[in-house]
Amino acid sequence: MTIRDAPAHLTEALLAGPRGRRLLLEYAQLADAPAREEFSQESFSAGVFYAAYQLGVANGTAGVLFGPGADQPLPNIPPDEVARRLSAVPLPEVTEQHLRTVLAAATDSARYWQEPEGDDLLAATEPIRRQLQHVAEHLTASEHARWWATGVVRHDQWSVGWAEPHLGTPPVGHTLVTWRDRVVAEEQRAARERPTDPTASWSGLWWSAPLGVPCSTRALVDGSPACLWFVEDSQGENHAWARRHIVPDTVEMCEIDGVDDWAELCRRFPLEVTAQKRHDWYRTTGRDGRWVLPDWQDVAEHYAGVHLTVAGYLAAAGTAIAVDDDTASVIAGWAPDETFWLTDCTYADGDVVEWAYHDNERWVRG
Repeated sequence: MTIRDAPAHLTEALLAGPRGRRLLLEYAQLADAPAREEFSQESFSAGVFYAAYQLGVANGTAGVLFGPGADQPLPNIPPDEVARRLSAVPLPEVTEQHLRTVLAAATDSARYWQEPEGDDLLAATEPIRRQLQHVAEHLTASEHARWWATGVVRHDQWSVGWAEPHLGTPPVGHTLVTWRDRVVAEEQRAARERPTDPTASWSGLWWSAPLGVPCSTRALVDGSPACLWFVEDSQGENHAWARRHIVPDTVEMCEIDGVDDWAELCRRFPLEVTAQKRHDWYRTTGRDGRWVLPDWQDVAEHYAGVHLTVAGYLAAAGTAIAVDDDTASVIAGWAPDETFWLTDCTYADGDVVEWAYHDNERWVRG
């Protein structure tokens, strides 16, 4: 499990997965901001809006339109017309703020308990994917995107508490035993009580992360922890407490840089979760079959932590990752650059730092 070279690897990652393609679509709309503000019917952004809405309606994920003109027939704009408009959008110079904005938007729009949204469906169509290749190459040529393909930063990890100051966690070993016992018990209960039809109206815990253990990310260039910005399906949190942690150089880390790394982890340490994940993971991937996730208690015997690179997140999160001929898994409930710690190997360095979201645009130390 090694980190591959950028930018070629990054370009491939951005186009491979739904989160990566959503990021590219978000960046193209950011580049189209002047036309979007005027909301010209001929603009790329207008094309995305109408085409994505129509796809969302067909898929059952679109909301209800309201406001002036909502009662009128909507323009029928196919993906190839949206792609034609995208080809004419001038791409601005890449900045750290642009990348942070679109990565946050792509992460926030992750929904693993429902069918893909219209924007994700649109970005996956062949005409749009062809045009997004140019956007991906533009982004990955920037030095500001280089860190997306890097491993865990051991000397600068930050954990975050949202509801109250994050002072500590229970011993990880005990937490992992409790986690595994709950997963096994839930699988047995789900096998007895839930229908095997993947389209049935059932839902449960769709995460594949080891819930309850410590997790952390690096700090960005401005000093703010990455985990403040990149939150799946965020609830609009605007207040947090963070604490810096140091990771010894001697501990063994597992790097997830794409689908192959996750598949290997599942093959080495499989834990059956078909009955409890079947319905949610079918809705988000469209796949019907056996499901596994890594048995984190067993993984902890070999690795101190598991780190998901940004490139790995963009390429693999929310996809059906083949483990063998009849088994697959899903990365769900992870954030880009997030590490889940499977042993008590990190140590706090410094006081808890308060952060507040200021003017709906940036995190500021409180």
